Amino acid sequence: MFYRSVGKTDTGAVVELILSLRAKMPVKPLIRIGPDQDGGYLLPDDLDGIRYAFSPGIAYESRFEAALADMGIHVFMADFSVDGPAVANERFTFLKKFIGSYNSATHITLDDWIESCIGADTSDLLLQMDIEGAEYEVLLNCSDRAINQFRIIVLEVHQMGRLFERSQFPIFQAVFRRLLRTHNVVHIHPNNYCGAVEIDGVTIPHIMELTFYRNDRPVEGFFLGKYPHPLDRPNKSNKPEMVLPDIWAREP
Repeated sequence: MFYRSVGKTDTGAVVELILSLRAKMPVKPLIRIGPDQDGGYLLPDDLDGIRYAFSPGIAYESRFEAALADMGIHVFMADFSVDGPAVANERFTFLKKFIGSYNSATHITLDDWIESCIGADTSDLLLQMDIEGAEYEVLLNCSDRAINQFRIIVLEVHQMGRLFERSQFPIFQAVFRRLLRTHNVVHIHPNNYCGAVEIDGVTIPHIMELTFYRNDRPVEGFFLGKYPHPLDRPNKSNKPEMVLPDIWAREP
């Protein structure tokens, strides 16, 4: 990939952002919820008191949501591209809309979706979001209250290889800085579907799964274990697992 010097992000700024996303180790152990392939995620074993989960972008995979439902959590799901979840469950509520930065016949904002589902309920929530690149506009548009209400955020981030594009870097930076004000990263897993880009010796997977854990929940410092985590699995089973590049797991 070639960048004109005027259009390339300063390497130091990219490295600084990457290092800010290093995972910390939660006091509660990580567990895997969902299938042993794409659609399964690692999150802290700290779901007590969470009555509701929000899962925009379901496509044709609902086993993560089904596992939450089996734990007694009611799951609100939204995706305009399908007519419903892959499996039926009495604890599922589906909305045929995309989550976005505005309201229309096909879109709804995260804040308005939450309010329409649970009203003024202020209890802790869980968010699992895989919306093919729209996550950035959603997270920049939603309120602090919405972000703060999520004890755990499992976020699939796309197009990360564009961190070196000067026009795109401020968007990534703004989103992650906003999340890191209130949450710690506690797990990172590169998706092996799309590979990675290396520029100036910095390797960036194109798609990554990040688990954020609200910072009122205890962590024990930076995770210094070996990646992939023992509970990680390749998203695409017929391709080798992608090892998280060292820079994303460097000891501070």
